[in-house]
Amino acid sequence: MVTRFTGLPVMASDVRDIGYASWVVPVRLVIGMVPPGATLHQRDGMTILTVLTYRHGNFGPEFLGPLRRLFPSPWQSNWRLYLHVPPEREGDEQDHVVLFLRNLFDSALYALGTRLATDVMASQHARPFEHRRTRDGMATRIDNRDGAAMALDTRDAPPELPAEFARFFDSWEQAVSWLTLQDAAIARVCDEPRVAISTIDLPIEPASILPQRAIEYVPGALLERWGATQAPFCFAVPSVHFRALSDRLLPRG
Repeated sequence: MVTRFTGLPVMASDVRDIGYASWVVPVRLVIGMVPPGATLHQRDGMTILTVLTYRHGNFGPEFLGPLRRLFPSPWQSNWRLYLHVPPEREGDEQDHVVLFLRNLFDSALYALGTRLATDVMASQHARPFEHRRTRDGMATRIDNRDGAAMALDTRDAPPELPAEFARFFDSWEQAVSWLTLQDAAIARVCDEPRVAISTIDLPIEPASILPQRAIEYVPGALLERWGATQAPFCFAVPSVHFRALSDRLLPRG
């Protein structure tokens, strides 16, 4: 309640080892999580679900400058769907909006802190939580008690667009550029029938994106329920400077 009136300071993190895993899933399996007034980006009854997992780098208030190095660097896994922006909204600051489904931390402190400070991240503390860069790929293990779980191993590979993503994109380059472009995120507010929105700055350079291939994938209960049962479309980003710019409640209705 306090931060709804005072606002949040700009938060910054030198994020690294970002692993993207995406699936094309039936809209009918995920539509129940979409708040009224929001529309999924979809083609032929299908939409895109993405899990990105990464290591923060001194995640804290930007105004602290060099003192931000005193802040920890937790792991985070963000699960989202992509929203369609109607033509009348094109060109404004929220052209690329995602819907947060889950935000998982390996740190209880950050899970609690983000829950208290912001409406858009109803974070959870997942255990076990492992995410690391291997010699030639990524290894991720997440197990949360509500079924938000997966095991995923990837390897560096040539760029290849899976057939199911061809309904959305013409090339691998177009797909990874679109999937990493994000200006804002919305989420249902857990304690009232409202929606919150957060704007962010995530300047990922397409040339830095590394193609990968899933060599082992075991979905948890939620991913199975949402239709993400096949091996995901994967790629990685070595590092990026992330900033969370604002957080506010949207008007009722």
